[in-house]
Amino acid sequence: MSRTLRPLPTPGRFLRVDGVPLHVLTEGRGPVCVLSGGLGMAWFDWDAVAALLAPYRTVVRFDRPGLGLSAPAPEPPTLAAEADRIARLLDALGHFGPATVVGHSLAGFHAEAFARRHPDRCAGLLLVDASIEDNPRPRLPRALRTAWAGGVAGALSAAGLPRALGPAARRLIGRVSTVGSHPPHPWERAGYRTSRVARACVLENTTYPYQAAELAALRPGHPLPAMPVTVLAAYDGSETAGRLRRLERQRGLAAELGGRFAVAAPAGHLVMADVPESVARAVLDLSGTGHDATVADRP
Repeated sequence: MSRTLRPLPTPGRFLRVDGVPLHVLTEGRGPVCVLSGGLGMAWFDWDAVAALLAPYRTVVRFDRPGLGLSAPAPEPPTLAAEADRIARLLDALGHFGPATVVGHSLAGFHAEAFARRHPDRCAGLLLVDASIEDNPRPRLPRALRTAWAGGVAGALSAAGLPRALGPAARRLIGRVSTVGSHPPHPWERAGYRTSRVARACVLENTTYPYQAAELAALRPGHPLPAMPVTVLAAYDGSETAGRLRRLERQRGLAAELGGRFAVAAPAGHLVMADVPESVARAVLDLSGTGHDATVADRP
């Protein structure tokens, strides 16, 4: 007799922000902390960090349009739209005061832009192995690149590749971006086999250089507010020139932003998976509460 698998219960809820139904989870208590993952990532990538922070923070996680369980947006992503989305999501949740914002990889652009565009709403900034582009100069018109990307995503979906290869591609990226062994999440298959998520990933990748250029243009006229800033860099223990150069670039970003530089080790790019306690501790230290909120290291 065959067994019928029950669908997974959907965690969190959906809020309409700028006309787009966004998947949102809010957990814990205390000051508000927003967690935003890198290119193509979903809410569950922060599970371990959220569990460590929930006793001390109100932790907000959300999926950007098209990712995780969120509906797609009508337009490709821009830096300003992503930064403003954080502010409007907090408004929709009824959190109108300052919040700590954590941005990983590509979302480091969004978190920094949020602090610059909404200085009265940002209590602290943590950039986790954030993306860095020293002199971004996209060569092709943005509309041309995004139209091409939309066509590529459509062709991939028509060929059935997201359904056939999406979850496997996600697991492969996870393996090469971590130093530990992490089992697949139950929601990986549900999300990464859809054309919706595949299209969102393609568009985020395509618009990456334009978002980097937007941030470079934003910085001169929009200074960071007076708040604590930490740049947390991943280090896997290797002594390769590329790895050491990346560490120095992260250190340089911290100096440019007038922030603190810290290293999470041993960790690959997905720091929140390898050493979630380092991320949680960095969040608590931003507000000077690390001394009264102990985050235990894993055995």
